[in-house]
Amino acid sequence: MIFETERLLVRKLEIEDDELFFDLKRNINVAKLLPRKTLSKIESDLELKTLINLEQNSTKKIWALTKKENLELMGCCGIMKNESNQDEIGYQLREKFWNFGFGTEIAKALIDFVFYNLKSEIVTADVNLENKSSIKILSKFMTLEKEFFNPEDNCFDRRYILRKVNWK
Repeated sequence: MIFETERLLVRKLEIEDDELFFDLKRNINVAKLLPRKTLSKIESDLELKTLINLEQNSTKKIWALTKKENLELMGCCGIMKNESNQDEIGYQLREKFWNFGFGTEIAKALIDFVFYNLKSEIVTADVNLENKSSIKILSKFMTLEKEFFNPEDNCFDRRYILRKVNWK
C-alpha cells in the first residue's frame, strides 16, 4: 500500500487489474475528459504493463485506486513531473465512481502526499477545459495559474498550483 484515505486505498498496479483497468480505458466518457482515445484490450494490457514496470525512481508514478471496503479497482492516480520539474498530480476514475466525492478525496490525499511524503513545496495539476468536474475539484484546493494549449492531447488545459505554505 502506498497510502490510504477514509474510503480509499492507493497501491501499486498489478497484472490482475487488467479487466477493470480495461473498463477504465475503453470508456469514451472517461477518455474524452483527458481527451484521449479509448483503448482496445490489447492496448490497455500494454499500457497496464508499462505502468507496472515504471521504475521506482521514475519521475512518473501511477498507482491503483481502490475502495477500502472491497478493494475494487476504481481507477488510477499518480504523480509526475511537469515541464517545469514541479510535481503534478493526476487521477482518473471509472465512470461508475463519479459523483460520490472520490475525486475530491483522492485529490486532497495526493496533495498531502506531495507535500508530506515527497517534501515538495509546490504541487500542480493540469486539466482539460472540458473537464468541468475536475476543474471544480481542483478549484477547491488550488489556484488557477494559467490556461494553455496542450499539443500532446490537442486541447486547451488549465494549470492549477498550490504552495505548501497555503495548504491547510
